[in-house]
Amino acid sequence: MTLTRETVLAALKSIEDPISGNDIIEAGLVRALTVEPEQVRFVLEVSGSAAAEYEDVLNRAKEAVENLDSTQSVSAVMTSHSTPKTPPDLKPNHRAEPKGPEPIPGVNNIIAIASGKGGVGKSTVASNLACALAAKGRKVGLLDADVYGPSQPRMLGVSGRPASPDGKTILPMRNHGVTMMSLGLMTNEDQAVVWRGPMLMGALQQMLGQVQWGALDVLIVDLPPGTGDVQMTLAQKAKLTGAIVVSTPQDVALLDARKGIDMFNQLGTPILGMIENMSTHICSACGHEEHVFGHGGVNAEAAKLGVPLLAEIPLHIDIRLAADGGAPIVVSKAGSSQASAFLSLADQLIETGVA
Repeated sequence: MTLTRETVLAALKSIEDPISGNDIIEAGLVRALTVEPEQVRFVLEVSGSAAAEYEDVLNRAKEAVENLDSTQSVSAVMTSHSTPKTPPDLKPNHRAEPKGPEPIPGVNNIIAIASGKGGVGKSTVASNLACALAAKGRKVGLLDADVYGPSQPRMLGVSGRPASPDGKTILPMRNHGVTMMSLGLMTNEDQAVVWRGPMLMGALQQMLGQVQWGALDVLIVDLPPGTGDVQMTLAQKAKLTGAIVVSTPQDVALLDARKGIDMFNQLGTPILGMIENMSTHICSACGHEEHVFGHGGVNAEAAKLGVPLLAEIPLHIDIRLAADGGAPIVVSKAGSSQASAFLSLADQLIETGVA
């Protein structure tokens, strides 16, 4: 029997919401339901205060779908949002202190790779830095937190879906010596993630806290561009070692990079330094050097802010081809001048004790 959305909805309607007494579809708890041939994905969105009560509901909902004919794979996660039911106590002596950022068990350092705008090569820097640190003998994790445009599965040559032996712990994927987790592993490459802020924040917290990262020297977090929910959630929930801001030399990119730096300053996250990507282009035919996007703008900005310029990464077709091919340049052409820029960056982070 062909798996249809109607049969999946019917199965989910057999599961009762323990709070409202309605089924979980009528109660509006099931979000982002995707039904494909032999495969189903959905999110159970609940109130943060009642999340513990819904662990069994999630398992029973997943089991109900798994029992349908033609179902071979079911991916179900739970996200939660805060819905206080009583007014907060505003008396000074009884006000609860907010819970601050916490470390991830087993992870020594967390470094966010950020950019003010898209298209500056932030994800390429993140994947190459992760592989470069792994090549230097560090235990490295890479969290692809760019939820709207997850590209790390392609760049690291990882496919398949992460397993969950108990329905709670997520086992990450691994390639090129890097332990990796991405929302892109839960969706098809051409499938849009149409989620609002609470669902994004819930998914990020799950990838931080429920993924079995193991013992890591450093976890690299590839952030989406801009200054939105994901960046704020990461800085408020995880104890960050610091952030690295990537920009091209052009003025438009630097305008947005300054906003990203200001965001981290407001959130109390140290800026480890800046990287000038697409810094220079050398013609492969004649050897002529050309600064396509200008040159030195990031260096000047870093000096103004009092942070180091960590690297100047050239604009080179081999870097792009390596990323598209699933083996970053530091893996596919480790001895090249293009790879040396990333390896030198890894050395700096190791020497300063942040990786």
